[in-house]
Amino acid sequence: MEQNFKGTGQYVASEELMAAVNVAIALSKPLLIKGEPGTGKTMLAKAVADSLGKKLIIWNIKSTTKAQDGLYMYDTVQRLYDSQFGEEGVDDIAKYIKLGKLGEAFDSPEQVVLLIDEIDKADLEFPNDLLWELDQMEFYIHETKRTVKANQRPIVIITSNAEKELPDAFLRRCIFHFIEFPEQELMKEIVNVHFDHVEENLLAAALKTFYWIRDIRDVRKKPSTSELIDWIRALQLGGVPTEKIQAELPFVGVVVKKDEDLEVVKQRNF
Repeated sequence: MEQNFKGTGQYVASEELMAAVNVAIALSKPLLIKGEPGTGKTMLAKAVADSLGKKLIIWNIKSTTKAQDGLYMYDTVQRLYDSQFGEEGVDDIAKYIKLGKLGEAFDSPEQVVLLIDEIDKADLEFPNDLLWELDQMEFYIHETKRTVKANQRPIVIITSNAEKELPDAFLRRCIFHFIEFPEQELMKEIVNVHFDHVEENLLAAALKTFYWIRDIRDVRKKPSTSELIDWIRALQLGGVPTEKIQAELPFVGVVVKKDEDLEVVKQRNF
């Protein structure tokens, strides 16, 4: 059955992003997503899973994460503890093998969506250490002499904040898409997904001011989509008149989070 991602009621995707997802699925390749914070990289995997009716498995990557962690872990400490206290089944090593997130995705009888989130947080060898498993869709458990082979090739979505360059060999195996920060028209659609109703003039003024802040060259941390949504909610709750939004920048600390950026914005506005 053909699988086709078209976004969801809670996730507004551009035509280019939907095309990238569908090409990755059709070619059975991981989809590598980059983009500035707040562009919906992580939420994309949930949207794909919801849209296609599949389970989502999330592997959150940290600076200490090793590729082996995603395959399986052998709990030698628990086995030693059980042997000391005469627990039954100590000789059954399989009992002490726990699959990691990649292992779970391979072992699932149904096709799943696997999110490898923020891959660039790990060390430089991490992506290369996954090449064989992502290519062959299998790995070997030495302790039990068992090969875990994917029952259904998972839909793999990988996010990166570009903190480190990823190896060329890894990049060659991926479909790549950079999520551009939404233009105002698309942003309007995204905002409307999060609110039952936003007064048109308030939304127009908030968007105009938000993009004005983002366009200030000296602002180091550009405000993101989630901060815009929080700001609109604050403006609604505060009952702020539309004409005061750009003139007075009410609740601007919801949008601008660094002292030096706040100073720049206030100076420019003044």
